[in-house]
Amino acid sequence: MGGKIVFEGLSKKGDKIIIRYPAKDDASLMCEYINNLSSEKTFVRFQGEKVSLKSETKYLNSQLKRINKNKTVQLFVLHNNKIIGIAAVDMKDKTESHEGVFGLSVARECRGEGIGSLLMKLTIEESIKNMSSLKIITLGVFGNNTLAMEMYRKLGFTEYGRLPKGSLHRDEYVDHVYMYKNVR
Repeated sequence: MGGKIVFEGLSKKGDKIIIRYPAKDDASLMCEYINNLSSEKTFVRFQGEKVSLKSETKYLNSQLKRINKNKTVQLFVLHNNKIIGIAAVDMKDKTESHEGVFGLSVARECRGEGIGSLLMKLTIEESIKNMSSLKIITLGVFGNNTLAMEMYRKLGFTEYGRLPKGSLHRDEYVDHVYMYKNVR
């Protein structure tokens, strides 16, 4: 699957985008992307920390192995050979081996262009196609990220719980909202 393209087209703004699986040489692009998100302190788990190229290379290699074993689907959105979005569904194991955990992020300059919802739809489609044990997709979202929660609801996700003050976002504790979607 390394580097396999699943979409080529235009964003709402008219920018040419490619959505594809990761390739073995993507670690430096991934590192740049996650460090930009982290420094922004957006709605992601990284809140200012720096990720090293070494750790990102290790993560990429483990994800490529999981992709080959149909244990994860990960897609990148690229514009001008730069990652502008990443999404994944990672399968759990043992008693939860039917559950995939979804994650999504889009670069600040590309938000509001429909890239997130397109990436999410394609990631879920690829997950259903490639991971036969997948029955349910879960996700967690910062309670103050109302735009993301609205998008998730539009794509069929339902809230099933909240952990009050479960996430630290920009030095403030906010609820962590849990959502799910049955896919089979």
